[in-house]
Amino acid sequence: MAGVNKVILVGNLGADPDMRYTPSGQGVCEMRLATGESWNDKNGQRQERTEWHRVVVWGKRAEVCSKYLSKGRQVYVEGRIQTRSWDDKDGNKKYMTEIIAQEVVFIGGGKGGEGGARGKDGDAPPPSDADFGGYGSGGGGGGGGGPDDDIPF
Repeated sequence: MAGVNKVILVGNLGADPDMRYTPSGQGVCEMRLATGESWNDKNGQRQERTEWHRVVVWGKRAEVCSKYLSKGRQVYVEGRIQTRSWDDKDGNKKYMTEIIAQEVVFIGGGKGGEGGARGKDGDAPPPSDADFGGYGSGGGGGGGGGPDDDIPF
């Protein structure tokens, strides 16, 4: 039986998105997303915990995220969990778990409470469907979203 690898997160960006390009020209945007939970402990004291997630967005969607998102902005991310491994310069095995985004929806205006999809300079128009290659801000598109996929963003 096949398993399910799906994650849905709603949180705030901890830094501006980091946009890069692969040698073949494929856009990749990395974002740090904070999610939080709170609860009352057995003594009635409120406790809070923040989890940090590394989110990776590929293709045209990556460029749109880089253009319109900034630190503090609230976003909805839907995708899959992927863990990579590599050997560092000393030969030690390193691991990194990340969320490969298949859908990104801009929710809030960040800490300032601004609504809409504003860019880093604050006066950019909201993204249109054309910015997302005709797939809307949610995009769907399925697939892995990696550089080897043929699914357009």
